[in-house]
Amino acid sequence: MTTAYTDLDIPAVTDGVYTPQEDSHLLVDVMETTGLTVGRRVADLCTGSGVAAVAAGQQGATEVIAFDICSRAVHYARTNAASAGVEVAVHLGSWARAVEFGPYDLVVCNPPYVPHDPRIEGMQLPSRLGPARAWDAGYDGRLVLDPLCTAAPELLADGGTLLLVQSEFAGPRQTIAALAGSGLDAEVIAWQWIPFGPVLLSRADWLEETGRLESGRREEELLVIRADKP
Repeated sequence: MTTAYTDLDIPAVTDGVYTPQEDSHLLVDVMETTGLTVGRRVADLCTGSGVAAVAAGQQGATEVIAFDICSRAVHYARTNAASAGVEVAVHLGSWARAVEFGPYDLVVCNPPYVPHDPRIEGMQLPSRLGPARAWDAGYDGRLVLDPLCTAAPELLADGGTLLLVQSEFAGPRQTIAALAGSGLDAEVIAWQWIPFGPVLLSRADWLEETGRLESGRREEELLVIRADKP
């Protein structure tokens, strides 16, 4: 399945909050096309601006709860939901906090997943992108993905589903293996090729040097992984 969701009505995001981009658009599109939000209790982890949480409410979820470790994001997500006329409970915290409110029929997540080149500390990127912690995820891009995969079974109700978006550069096969190792049935259900944005352009040479990127290529594949709990 290839797709590009481009008609989201998203207010301008203030500095310090991740601006919804192609990965957010792709996740929201998959939520809609699968119909998994309808009549479900939904959690949105790493909510950022709250775009996926608001979409879940608009798509027919019975309850939506969102989480983020950034207080600015929590405030903005609450404001965004109120402006959209959608009821979303937004809490400060990570998946560990989300467990306290679970389990959920559907968990959606657009986590930090970009591999981090330690040589570029302090590199300035456009403030409109949000804080670096919204995308930087350690040397292999799995700083958040690995513990999230471990926690997934505890977050999901029986028969529940996780929808997780990530880049090819953060090891999607590792994600599928980790989710399978946690007892879930996991597979890639959507993908989309997009040009490099400022973040990946800033570390393209490093990705080439470390063997993760073919010389001269300046586009990445985004993927949505679905994992179901029996």
